[in-house]
Amino acid sequence: MSSATRTVIRGGLVVTAADEIHADVLIEQGRVVALAAHGSTVAESWTADRTVDATDRYVIPGGVDAHTHMELPFGGTFASDTFETGTRAAAWGGTTTIVDFAVQTIGTSPRAGLDAWYAKADGVCAIDYAFHMILSDVDERSLKEMDHLVQEGVTSFKLFMAYPGVFYSDDGKILRAMQRASADGGLIMMHAENGIAIDVLVEQALAEGRTDPRYHGEVRRVLLEAEATHRAIQLARVAGSPLYVVHVSAEEALAEIAAARDKGLPVFGETCPQYLFLSTDNLAEPDFEGAKYVCSTPLRPREHQAALWRGLRTDDLQVVSTDHCPFCFSGQKELGRGDFSRIPNGLPGVENRMDLLHQAVLDGHLTRRRWIDIACAAPARMFGLYPKKGTIAPGSDADIVVYDPHTEQTLSVRTHHMNVDYNAYEGRRITGRVETVLSRGEVVLDRRTWTGRAGHGRYTPRGICQYLG
Repeated sequence: MSSATRTVIRGGLVVTAADEIHADVLIEQGRVVALAAHGSTVAESWTADRTVDATDRYVIPGGVDAHTHMELPFGGTFASDTFETGTRAAAWGGTTTIVDFAVQTIGTSPRAGLDAWYAKADGVCAIDYAFHMILSDVDERSLKEMDHLVQEGVTSFKLFMAYPGVFYSDDGKILRAMQRASADGGLIMMHAENGIAIDVLVEQALAEGRTDPRYHGEVRRVLLEAEATHRAIQLARVAGSPLYVVHVSAEEALAEIAAARDKGLPVFGETCPQYLFLSTDNLAEPDFEGAKYVCSTPLRPREHQAALWRGLRTDDLQVVSTDHCPFCFSGQKELGRGDFSRIPNGLPGVENRMDLLHQAVLDGHLTRRRWIDIACAAPARMFGLYPKKGTIAPGSDADIVVYDPHTEQTLSVRTHHMNVDYNAYEGRRITGRVETVLSRGEVVLDRRTWTGRAGHGRYTPRGICQYLG
């Protein structure tokens, strides 16, 4: 169905980060034109080529997943979802925009890395997409290119305090990049773990014969995440730069972010469903099954979850993204048998995020509007996509999900659409399911039947972070 078609979504409860209203939604030329109360004269006067019945359903903005890694090279292999398979799975899960990470490899320029990622994604994505830039080699050329990339709509730059020899930047390089970001309007994203110290603990664990997947979590200590988070915040203060800390997993790291925000500093935080729903119990599963749950930052003991939920409610954490970076158990995760440090780091999750967070509403962790805020509106604002994305309002892209809040489902590899041979939430029963998805007014999922296509998704340049200034 072409996005030029005039569509009306009738009978649903429209839920955005700001409001819950019983309203019909009029769509033309791929954009939301108007909302009007059910049964009102205005709504009744609308004619349409297509009517979507949303009775007893929520009508919500399409999700914005601001942290994905399609086709990422890591540990001698590649993430198993391509931009084609990964964006299709995202749409099945109610996400209509991803922001993926282009990678500058050491010895090359950010420009070259971005061009390589443009080529990977061009013409194959099922939904709209944008890019952050991973800076692996901060030098004068990289710093100058940051200015040009911001003008091009790549307005955020990820740095790593972890992975020495691969992505790692020392404090001097981090400070220089933060200073440049402060000057050009860019946002620094930080993987905050003390990678130098972690490598020492990895070496010691392996020498002592501690090789199983659970030791991945044990060596990546909570205190080393907290220390790096503290250090990143102080460097950002010196540079006068905003800071966004990715995949916050530990209560102590969150406390550093909360303390900075209490001072009024422009420090922001993201967590992921795996830290809210999974734990070190999964890493300790026998027969190498724990390898399925190896990611960095690692899963933490269950007691950290309450702090993360609280951080989401108090807005010390603003965003839930997936860090979707899937590797198959067979042939990929198995590369680390006998040496946990060789297990590719990453979990699948782009398809499950919206459903898991709806379950969190039912479990009393979040309100409905907060669900939409952390999954749709806040990531769109954080990364310069709002109100084009992340809300349902006149002028916004018609990225809309009709969501059935009543249907029960069981998450499983047997039914998911991600290109990976396991599901991190296998067997988990949840209530709520995506029913119909529109991307720029085009129906890509029609009552659980796929109608989308590779190439529908468009590259979307971004503005600067809308939480600043």
